[in-house]
Amino acid sequence: MDQSTEPDSLPVGGRMRTAAFSIHVLTALGAGIALLAMLEAVREHWANMFGWLGVALIVDAIDGPLARRLDVVRLQPNWSGEVLDLVVDFVTYVFVPAYAITASGMLLPLAAPLLGIGIVVSSALYFADRRMKASDNHFRGFPALWNAAAFYLFLLHLPPVLSTLGIAILIALTFAPFHVLHPLRVVRLRWLTLWLVAVGAALAMYTIARDFNVGPPIVFGLCAIALYIVGSDAVIRKIRSFRA
Repeated sequence: MDQSTEPDSLPVGGRMRTAAFSIHVLTALGAGIALLAMLEAVREHWANMFGWLGVALIVDAIDGPLARRLDVVRLQPNWSGEVLDLVVDFVTYVFVPAYAITASGMLLPLAAPLLGIGIVVSSALYFADRRMKASDNHFRGFPALWNAAAFYLFLLHLPPVLSTLGIAILIALTFAPFHVLHPLRVVRLRWLTLWLVAVGAALAMYTIARDFNVGPPIVFGLCAIALYIVGSDAVIRKIRSFRA
């Protein structure tokens, strides 16, 4: 058959633009995953909810590197990956977990809806803050990781008074002047951070598979990793100040 009679294929530039747009579709898929998580939360299938939120985390972890590799900003200038990422992150990191925290029954009944409102309002402001990341890629203040906060709420299952106090403190810390480690982008001790993140992910998946019915060693390991993420920068800065 003559070559000219075959169906026209996309030119190389068209293929690249299509591939670039598929990354935006991948990012937007996170919103659909958030809906599945929300449906499980409404049914009070908490482990299933965290499972879907975990899938959303995986999507969030891979779409950025893929976008940079394919140069999506240049190939799809009419679509803002940054805005899209923030929209999806808000529903997966904040809105669905805020519902779970509020509806879980683990907080004081009168305080639960107020704290839920506090979570979404403070997080919306945080997402709009251009200073949310420091120059060394640390987050400023508590970085609205309410999916993680909800996970630890279910893991520890503290008395309602303590759980309520803990959530209130995290809301207040959203705008506090301290730095929280970004697990993937902070260069300092990245090898250690990546190892701990991998171990934490494995422990979290095991915990979700067991419907949070795990022993003290798993709980201790997960809490130690969380303390490292939240507090390592403050400890390192304090050590440096003593040496100076």
